[in-house]
Amino acid sequence: MNVLYKKINSDFSVSLNVPLFSYIMFVMSTIKYPNAISTINTTLQKSYSSRGMRLENDINDSNKYYRELDKALIYKKPTPVQVVHVDYPKRQRAKITEAYYKTPSTTDYNGVYRGKYIDFEAKETKNKTSFPLFMIHPHQITHLKKVVFHGGIGFFIIRFSYHNETYLIDSKLLIDKIENIEKSSIPYAWFQSHGHLVKEGLNPRLAYLKVVDELYFKEDK
Repeated sequence: MNVLYKKINSDFSVSLNVPLFSYIMFVMSTIKYPNAISTINTTLQKSYSSRGMRLENDINDSNKYYRELDKALIYKKPTPVQVVHVDYPKRQRAKITEAYYKTPSTTDYNGVYRGKYIDFEAKETKNKTSFPLFMIHPHQITHLKKVVFHGGIGFFIIRFSYHNETYLIDSKLLIDKIENIEKSSIPYAWFQSHGHLVKEGLNPRLAYLKVVDELYFKEDK
């Protein structure tokens, strides 16, 4: 059902004929980062933030499948958000209009598999020839180093959507490459040589635990 909304912000007036869901997304107008370093309009960032959604959905579906079989207990980490402003246009209805991320997120997923703590980051790129290093942040590298130091299993899942290929790479291997390369990206060919191709299917969508078995539990075979 279409609804007409006027005077959404005090700074400007707009007239929109959009579905209710789109309107809700619009009025969640800003997300501020700590120390007010930057302000992001969520509607303008919608296309950017959805770039890795296909990989995320595939991993989420796979994790759900693994949980239902009691094969592993792995979840996507929630991002902590601090709400700073809420409007109440009507009783029993609250509208969040401003919020910011409390702390930078560490990695995307963590959980337990075969008695071991697992922690990993998932990234998807449309780049044909290389993986841009700006996609992996310093605090994520630091976090995965600590995971390995304390005896956990850390890795990256990298998807090259152009090639429709998904690779699992040990965190120590990829971090060492990142810290010792002078370029701003890692060639696609490097992932072909050093990564482990993850098989795609119906159930699970991404059989990444099979790669984990081969990479981290060789002695148990």
